[in-house]
Amino acid sequence: MSREEAGRMGGKATAKNHDKEFYQEIGEKGGEVTAKNHDKEFYQEIGEKGSNSNNKRNND
Repeated sequence: MSREEAGRMGGKATAKNHDKEFYQEIGEKGGEVTAKNHDKEFYQEIGEKGSNSNNKRNND
């Protein structure tokens, strides 16, 4: 079994065992940790990357 297959199976099992609140909670925790570990420049950079990606996709 490849890592990709194992990850997919694990993700499906997790989805069966947890509800929406579980995912909201881990998302909030992840967001808090990211905010602690990164500064304003980090968010500006990823915002620009997202904007550039969307612009490229819309112009294709």
